[in-house]
Amino acid sequence: MKVDLPPVDENVISQIKEFIKEKVEKAGADGVVLGLSGGVDSTVTAYLCKDALGSDKVLGIIMPTSTTSSIDIKHARMVAGILGIENETINIDHLIEPFKSLCHHKSTKLAKGNLKARMRMMILYYHSNSLNRLVVGTGNLTELQVGYFTKYGDGGVDILPIGCLYKGQVKILAEKLGVPKEIIEKTPTAGLWYGQTDEEELGIKYHTLDKILYLMIDHRLDDQMISEKIGVPIREVKRIRSMVKRSRHKLNPPEIPKIILRG
Repeated sequence: MKVDLPPVDENVISQIKEFIKEKVEKAGADGVVLGLSGGVDSTVTAYLCKDALGSDKVLGIIMPTSTTSSIDIKHARMVAGILGIENETINIDHLIEPFKSLCHHKSTKLAKGNLKARMRMMILYYHSNSLNRLVVGTGNLTELQVGYFTKYGDGGVDILPIGCLYKGQVKILAEKLGVPKEIIEKTPTAGLWYGQTDEEELGIKYHTLDKILYLMIDHRLDDQMISEKIGVPIREVKRIRSMVKRSRHKLNPPEIPKIILRG
């Protein structure tokens, strides 16, 4: 059975732009700062911010490491040039290197990858505080729901303009905004280690994951129904539901004891 996500029309685009403008004004901020990775998510976010606020109020920071592909850096700079926004390139390898001598426990690939995301968050907030700007996140709804982001890393932001859109909807929005085709069509990767791709790490294609989450979250269907509608094994649906449950803490404030003290 065919499952289509809701369309992304001009009304949606207008609402997101108004959201950005409203949040910046309410915060009394002078603009926004965001990380430019060269991927479709950060590119779409940059386009929306520029349209909402003007190019002079958007700062894009490119933060490559030795595992960042040259094409991603090229695309990030190309986007900044197209939009006419101020941009900086800060290589973060030398900032991460000292951590190897700080912790005497054996590290893991995940810990090293998350460190990169958290270092980027620190740089964004340094600029945010220095320039009185909001930090704009570039995460989409698909990744937020399954926890495919780093807690207090790329998840540490002030606003998430495309956090209401599934990955497939972001790509449709990219086409409507005029994002270069080469950015829209390239393989998504966070670039946290060599050879990493989002879909390989997630273990599922985005177009299938979008549909599972749409039926699971938006329509509240059970696993059996989702499996039948999309035509995927029920064990895969259960795996995704487990990912959603296990990552819920990433979207919520830290838990505190439910204790009522009375004098």
